[in-house]
Amino acid sequence: MVVSAICAAVMLAACGEKKQSEDIITQRVVKVQPKEPVRMQDYTDERDVAWIGKTYHVNVHRQPADSLPMVKDETGQKFVDNMFTMTVSRQDGSVFFRRTFTKSSFAEHVPESYRRAGILEGLVFDKADGDWLEFGASVGLPQTDEYIPLIVRLSRMGELVIKQDMQMDTNGDIEEDEN
Repeated sequence: MVVSAICAAVMLAACGEKKQSEDIITQRVVKVQPKEPVRMQDYTDERDVAWIGKTYHVNVHRQPADSLPMVKDETGQKFVDNMFTMTVSRQDGSVFFRRTFTKSSFAEHVPESYRRAGILEGLVFDKADGDWLEFGASVGLPQTDEYIPLIVRLSRMGELVIKQDMQMDTNGDIEEDEN
């Protein structure tokens, strides 16, 4: 009787063990296939600006440029770079200054990683400051919040100065100064 009880216990234990499976369950990684190249829309900003005692007309036009090398992100998605044409005209309509900017216009002011993988995202009029018209520009990594802010200054003599913008523009600084 004892022997049969031991045999029954061994059989129960053997039946209670779960069989180990050799199957491994995992998710299938689907590689994202790049779509057609992404391009920003054409954009024009026009305004009249009081500067050095006269009114000037400032026109900044952005257009995607298929003639420029495309950049790729880490997934292989391609992006079309942009070119900007800045025109400053006098009251009589004559052109005081006109220049087309590409990312290479800012090459000495941005790191190599942005020259390689970034696009020229923005160029906008900021303000008239004494003898200078000031514009903001940015070279950024496409579809991210990462960019290099730049300042483009145009003198009343037609001299152009470009530098990296090192000052953070935040509303918090204004609120602190008001208190």
